Amino acid sequence: MALAAVMIVAFGFGSGADQDSTLVLNPRNPSVEVPDVTVPSRAAPMALGVVCALIGGVGLARGYRRRPYLALGVVLVLFIAALLIWAARGDDTNVLGLLTGTVRRSVPLALGALCGVLCERAGVVNIAIEGMMLSAAFTGALVASAAGMVWAGMAGGIAVGALLGLAFAALSIRYTVDQIVGGTVINIFALGITSFLTARVLVEYEDLNQPGSFGTIDIPLLARIPVLGPLLFQHTIYVYLMVGLALSVSYALYRTRWGLRVRAVGEHPRAADTAGINVTRTRYRAVVLGGGVAGLAGTFFSLDSAGSFQENMTAGRGFIALAALIFGRWDPLGALGAAMLFGFAEELQGRLALLDTPIPSEFLLMTPYIVTIFVVAGLVGRARPPAADGQPYVTS
Repeated sequence: MALAAVMIVAFGFGSGADQDSTLVLNPRNPSVEVPDVTVPSRAAPMALGVVCALIGGVGLARGYRRRPYLALGVVLVLFIAALLIWAARGDDTNVLGLLTGTVRRSVPLALGALCGVLCERAGVVNIAIEGMMLSAAFTGALVASAAGMVWAGMAGGIAVGALLGLAFAALSIRYTVDQIVGGTVINIFALGITSFLTARVLVEYEDLNQPGSFGTIDIPLLARIPVLGPLLFQHTIYVYLMVGLALSVSYALYRTRWGLRVRAVGEHPRAADTAGINVTRTRYRAVVLGGGVAGLAGTFFSLDSAGSFQENMTAGRGFIALAALIFGRWDPLGALGAAMLFGFAEELQGRLALLDTPIPSEFLLMTPYIVTIFVVAGLVGRARPPAADGQPYVTS
């Protein structure tokens, strides 16, 4: 109901009665033109607000007993639509560009969340995702620049992520160091070493920080589909790897013997050990594999997003990936969907800044992190992690 009031009062009455908002659905160079959608800037948010109020009223009457998340999702979509219409009052905004940017921004978050899924399903809490991503971003830029091949940079970043995963596994599994402390150590180490090497190597030898970037890969025929083509089938290799890995990890966890063993050691390691499963080896493999996935996520920053390495360029994305992991309920496909939500929040703040809205720029920059806080605060008590998550296991 509060969101409905904001939509009606702030977005509706905050727009002129004679203003229109145009929502563009075409890419920059469309092969097929799609008509733009023009709506009245005042009436449209009010109508959407009334719909939200009706949904809220029905939910209150029924006590939100049936599909509360579906109702919340619909209300959020309507609220965002009203926000875009208000922000574009008297102007236009490219909705397709917003959605395409969302897919790209979700790549490191989704891959980082997949790293968390692999680790935590095996019973290891990995808060070192941020450090793994940052180290891989640096290594990817350095190796790609030295070798003259972006693929070499990607491989180098994955290797560094796996090595840090091995170090974290040794601390957490073999030496039973507190997993939060071990992850924090790796994060601090990664930030310090990359900052030092950037100042001593990349700044002095600028040619070692020119890795280039991956080009866009258009899927034949599918890329020419209006709206869906640019949204889903015109991306760099990272987007396709993100989707492929999410599907692969989901299949492996729920449809293979390896996945059954990983979930067993994450839920009840003592019973898994009794059944003949090597708990230590299974956890090692899961954490090292997760580190490699985090390394792939890190190379996205230097080999795709920016085309070079900058200090602390991951900017806390590893921690947002952990929030996506929780929001996705420790499920690969759920984590992918949650990463899309956080990616949308990041892309939205950039679009609102370009539309010159009266919202302060500082608040817009806070948007992804505010969403993270609300999601974790609202769902962490309801989502159930693996039973042995974060608990070291010592063979008796």
